Amino acid sequence: MGCIYKRGNIWWIKYYYNGKPYVESSRSDRKAVAVKLLKLREGSLSKGEIPGIHIDKIRFDELAEDFLTDYRINNKKTLEDAERYVKNLKEVFGGMRVIEITTAKVKDYIDRRMEEGLSNASINRELSALKRIFRLGALCTPPKVAQIPYIPMLKEENVRKGFFEHEEFLRLKSALPQYLRPLVTFAYYTGWRLGEITNLTWNKVDLKQGTIRLDFGETKNKEARTIYMNEELFKEMKALHSQRRLGCPYVFHRNGNKIKRFTRTWNRACIKAGLWRPLKDSDGKSVVVKRKDGSEELVKVPTKIFHDFRRTAVRNMIRAGIPERVAMMISGHKTRCVFDRYNIVSDQDLREAAMKQQSFINSQNSDEMVTILVTVDQKLAKN
Repeated sequence: MGCIYKRGNIWWIKYYYNGKPYVESSRSDRKAVAVKLLKLREGSLSKGEIPGIHIDKIRFDELAEDFLTDYRINNKKTLEDAERYVKNLKEVFGGMRVIEITTAKVKDYIDRRMEEGLSNASINRELSALKRIFRLGALCTPPKVAQIPYIPMLKEENVRKGFFEHEEFLRLKSALPQYLRPLVTFAYYTGWRLGEITNLTWNKVDLKQGTIRLDFGETKNKEARTIYMNEELFKEMKALHSQRRLGCPYVFHRNGNKIKRFTRTWNRACIKAGLWRPLKDSDGKSVVVKRKDGSEELVKVPTKIFHDFRRTAVRNMIRAGIPERVAMMISGHKTRCVFDRYNIVSDQDLREAAMKQQSFINSQNSDEMVTILVTVDQKLAKN
């Protein structure tokens, strides 16, 4: 049971939770206000809810740390991304009480990130993390969040549509260092994620059966996957196996070391292969830099990223007539909506569709003309 009492002109309430006394001001000189507040607190305690005064003291930093702890104990592979999202969110919400974070504050955060030049997709990833932070707080026992604010999401219109035509792939492959060529060939044909490829070890490769497998838990969607190698992939894997290094379990490596990031090497190869565009300034003009000899040179930006191989593999499998369900199993797509985003239609596809349509119409016209000629010949014969 609790009680009310007066300090000066203000009424206070006192109640107990887990044997610990809590004292809270009603912020009013009216006794009825204090009685109502005490009943509200006692009602919450009877439901097993944490005292409201404690919820009011919860800070965003505490919820953010719970969020990262959830990622760590569940061994989520996107922990680094989560840490980056939390760092950005703390720049605005760090130190704030949870009850102070409202929809209006979230919209101010969105405006700030947009002014900093972030894409809608990047902002949405941070907003998704914010939603998860609040949801985990509300699921705690006792809960740390009494009410989850509405968090609006942005419309994403910046979905990448890049893919490789075959001759572009060949140009890039020849421009890359020798140790990366088998890796990009594997990505071109399978559409696997970069992490899945660089983590591939020889105990997952069966050259006798011509198969490569990933066990349960080794993929992003946590599902096992097995593929059969085509002729070119089999030759690449056989050559790599004959040149493998003792003590190095990885199929793709650089001098016996696991391949990690190779962004600079990739960018240089793209520019060498002609897969680039000029960098534009805010006025739409090409950016140039002056070299030491006084000449000017365009600043070149690669137009391809490694993930384009994933879209390319999906499109090529569909073009080859492979059933969509089988293609999804090879590339590792779990949901149909994401798969459909990667099954991109190129200009060449549209041109081929127009040619096929024209051929069909021409054949229809030819059939009609033959029918007319035969009918005319029959009438002439009767006359």
